[in-house]
Amino acid sequence: MEVTPEPAATAPDETPSGHLEDVIAMRVRELRLAKGISLAELARLTGMSKAMLSKIENAQTSCSLSSLARLADALAVPVTALFRGLDDQREAVHTPAGHGAQIARRGSNVGHLYQLLGALRGEHKRLEPLLVTLTEASEVFPLFQHAGTEFLYVLEGVMIYGHGQARYEMHPGDSLVFDGEGPHGPAELIELPVRFLAVTAYGHVS
Repeated sequence: MEVTPEPAATAPDETPSGHLEDVIAMRVRELRLAKGISLAELARLTGMSKAMLSKIENAQTSCSLSSLARLADALAVPVTALFRGLDDQREAVHTPAGHGAQIARRGSNVGHLYQLLGALRGEHKRLEPLLVTLTEASEVFPLFQHAGTEFLYVLEGVMIYGHGQARYEMHPGDSLVFDGEGPHGPAELIELPVRFLAVTAYGHVS
């Protein structure tokens, strides 16, 4: 009777798990070629076989910590260099022109339009960019107070902007950085429409 041999057991170092192996493979090959080192030379420097190195560079095996340490030493880089690009998928928010979410603020019903240009979530929610458009003069302008530091950049129109007791005449291209906890807001609109970018930077968000 013919007996079919059982497949050889796979060593723990030869069980690829996905994205991690792809990143290590790219970095090892990239660093080796950048230094002009052949696979045979890298094998000599690391004490690893050419077959194993070939598997690593083709993402066909998972490296042990000792293998990573030997590779990093042979390539004269920190071990972390072999993982560069692993965490490159970060959150980003793209807001096409004219598609910023409109948010309600005091004064929104008197020709004041506030468009949120995007915001990250959780611990990365540290910036609030707004596009503010003022199309009607008003006898009473809303004042704002909030935590953080605000940056204001005028795109169109002319206005007097107040912060605390100070007043600033703002023209296109002018900017202002101030403490958001001081009462602030437009004090007088001189040339309509007025459009400006207001970016508030907050501290650590828990």
